Amino acid sequence: MSLSREQMLIEMGIAPVWALRIPLSAPSLAAAVDASAPQEPVPCADQPSTIGAPEPSSPGAIQTLDWPALTKAVAGCRACPLCQQRKQAVFGVGDLNPDWLFIGEGPGADEDAKGEPFVGQAGKLLDNMLAALDIARGERVYIANAVKCRPPGNRTPEAVEMAACWPYLERQIALLKPKIIVLLGKSAVHAVLHDDKSLASLRGQRFEHAGIPVVVTYHPAYLLRNLPDKAKAWEDLLFARRTLREQAVPELPF
Repeated sequence: MSLSREQMLIEMGIAPVWALRIPLSAPSLAAAVDASAPQEPVPCADQPSTIGAPEPSSPGAIQTLDWPALTKAVAGCRACPLCQQRKQAVFGVGDLNPDWLFIGEGPGADEDAKGEPFVGQAGKLLDNMLAALDIARGERVYIANAVKCRPPGNRTPEAVEMAACWPYLERQIALLKPKIIVLLGKSAVHAVLHDDKSLASLRGQRFEHAGIPVVVTYHPAYLLRNLPDKAKAWEDLLFARRTLREQAVPELPF
């Protein structure tokens, strides 16, 4: 049985429906500090030496890969220690010609086992959030993470791990060409915007990556622990949807 948008919002724990307050301004993102520059990946301990040999997974080479080659490169990546304990790399899932791109933190135990992002309780909440926007997993939306391998104990990915995975995510964005990117949580913000400010200070603003509008909101796992902030997340999604619609409206000539 299909649910109305209002029923979906109730399922998310948002009632009454909040109206989006139009932000007074949308300041641009400050230039990234030197500390946020990509770092050299730390290879796995069992990775064979390739000194003097071409590096097939170098950032420059990754930016030339098509979807099949990129998928294969991620599956065999040994660029950081996260590869040592993974069951499999979690590439991403969804429409390859999406309007929306949602980027989370990293795979958890369920995702590591299944090979798909957001399949646990946080994934169920994300699906409800998508449904409230009248979209569904696999239709007009792609879902990925800042890192492709599960951090031990589901801890937050470290900067060097996100730096090692960034070329893959950057290539995914280039191939997907989404109309809007929604960053779920601080790790996604750090990976894409290279910013360590609080989420509270970044919400309600429009940023850009490669000319694509970017909006920041809370990670679904955080919302499960902090239920009152679901209403704030809904405001962020409304802001993202309005930003997306503004992209589709052509400018009128004067």
